[in-house]
Amino acid sequence: MIKQIGQVMLYVNDQDQALRFWTEKVGFIKVSEADNGQGLRWIEIAPAAGLQTSFVLHNKQLIAEMQPELNLGTPSILLFADDLDTLYKDFQAKGITVGDLVDMPDGRVFNFADDENNYFAIMQK
Repeated sequence: MIKQIGQVMLYVNDQDQALRFWTEKVGFIKVSEADNGQGLRWIEIAPAAGLQTSFVLHNKQLIAEMQPELNLGTPSILLFADDLDTLYKDFQAKGITVGDLVDMPDGRVFNFADDENNYFAIMQK
């Protein structure tokens, strides 16, 4: 039986750039980093320490070579946050591409793009 979502794997062109985006702009922390010595580098990030779910940044080109059948597109990921207005202004000030703040039936939401133009969403319930 599945008990929880453990990690969401994001396939990126530049792991260092993606790490900087998520940590320096979005405010995530680096949980761990490993390298198997053969080019496979695994960088785990999360909004805070001790959370059960995290993102893992993988090298898109290397994964495509290892498993060409995989769909390496970015999944649709919805993050939750408090004080959406402050976060929205903070993202704008950091130069992050953001969409409009939208009222939805379950709360307010906005989209944002990383440095590779992958889009994510943040909602305040």
